[in-house]
This record gives sequence, structure tokens and C-alpha cells, in this order.
Amino acid sequence: MSLRERTRAAVRAELAALALEMFAERGFEETTVDEVARAAGMSKRSLFRYFPTKEDMVLGSAEAMGEAVAAELRARPEGEAPWESLRVVLCGWEERISSSAERLARLRLVEESPALHARWVQRREEARREIAAVLRERAGAGAGAGLDAFSADLLTSAAGAALESATREWLRSNGQKSRPELLTEAFTRLNPT
Repeated sequence: MSLRERTRAAVRAELAALALEMFAERGFEETTVDEVARAAGMSKRSLFRYFPTKEDMVLGSAEAMGEAVAAELRARPEGEAPWESLRVVLCGWEERISSSAERLARLRLVEESPALHARWVQRREEARREIAAVLRERAGAGAGAGLDAFSADLLTSAAGAALESATREWLRSNGQKSRPELLTEAFTRLNPT
């Protein structure tokens, strides 16, 4: 990344952290974009240059993660079963993503706010469709030969359910359980073979 891109990413991360803190303290619906902009020392218009919507202040990284997961799936070995590819890639992401107090607060906020939850579901569905398309591409190259749209949808929906269940259990444990272990257990229980 260029210096300008790194600076923009750093400012974006700082703004997201400030917004998350305010939303966690006051509530997502109760905190206005004007209040976040004021606390950041910028105009509302400037804030919207970093985040197109209020929800994106909390969920901004979800879109990039879906693209990265799709790219990693494309790089998996030819001939690997689609479910195994999904397990390896998604469990790998869980290992890399921190299970910090900030992440716990972010996920709680998503669960508690209907607007955020709806946007989260929309983002996950967009990512799921992209990932299903990658599974079908890979099937044409030999992995999971003949994977049809129904099977790709079923596998990606099951993987999404594994992620959601692991997340809810992690939240119930107040962040005490291991997210990667919970996700591995969910994939094991749902294994279609």
C-alpha cells in the first residue's frame, strides 16, 4: 500500500474504534453520526468519506474478509473436497483474527442492534454467494467434480451456520471459550461425509 492508503487505513481504524466505543457506551441507534463526527473532530461529510453508512463504522471489514476468503479458496489444492477447503480457510481466519475485547464488543453490538444485524446478514450473504461461486469454479477445475449450484449453496450456508453458532457460543461464554476450537467443533459436527 502507498503511504496515502496506509494513512487512510489508519484513520479509518481509529474512527471505527471511536465509533465502536461510543456505540457500546450509548447504544448504536441512540448515537448519531453527528456525535461521532464531533468526537472525532471532523465534519459529518468528512466522516462519510471513510464510511458510506453508519453501519459500516462497525462492519467495515466484513466485505474485505469475504473477498479474502474467496481468494484463499481459489488457492486451495486442486482435488480437495469443498467442505475441507471451507474448513481449512475459515478455521485459518479464526486463528488469525483476534478474539479481543473489541471484537467481543463489536459482535455484541451486532447481536443487539436490529439495523446492524440486518446489515451484517446482508454482508454475510454477499460473501456467501461469492464463496459459492468460487466453489463452483473450483469444481470445474477438478475439485469436488460436478458441484452444482444447490450443493455450493448448501455447503456455504452450512459453513455460515457453523460460523454463526461458534460466534454465539463465544458470546455466551463472554469470550472465555476459544473461537477457533468452537469453529473446528462446528465443522466436525456438520461434516457431510
